Amino acid sequence: MLISQAQAAETAAAGHTVAFYESTSFLVSVAFVLFFVVFGKKLGAAVGGMLDERSQKISDQLDEALRLREEAQDLLASYEKKQHEALEEAKSIVAAAKSEAERLAAEAAEQLEHNLKRSEQLATDRINQAQAQAVAEVKDMAVEIAVDAAKRMLSSDVSKAKADDLIDDAISDLDGKLH
Repeated sequence: MLISQAQAAETAAAGHTVAFYESTSFLVSVAFVLFFVVFGKKLGAAVGGMLDERSQKISDQLDEALRLREEAQDLLASYEKKQHEALEEAKSIVAAAKSEAERLAAEAAEQLEHNLKRSEQLATDRINQAQAQAVAEVKDMAVEIAVDAAKRMLSSDVSKAKADDLIDDAISDLDGKLH
């Protein structure tokens, strides 16, 4: 390159001009154009192929992204449906549990009332039984006292006035024995 610059300087100094086709810049330009004409088609095909390949990869990635998006939407819809079904099932379980609890509470209240009535009836029966037993004991005691008084009257020679006194005493004794 130094030589061509030196040569260009000499020719410029000599004052004569060089024809355009003898100029190095023209020859470099022509070589550049010929290089691109000859290899440009191959280079263009290679660059075009690379761009087409990259374009195809991008297109495939976009298709894959769309497919994944649709799958995700389908999956989301499926899970939302399952969640809705689970909520409905939970609501029905809660409602069933409430009705069961109400039924059990009513049944327990009914059973309690039945048990209270039975206990009241048992208590009434025991009271009546105790009352009947007390009346029977009083009657037995009155019979014993009467029998005892009759024995005393028969075993002794008692006058009518004395017998009346004995009966009165036995009756007043009865009052002390009952309390």
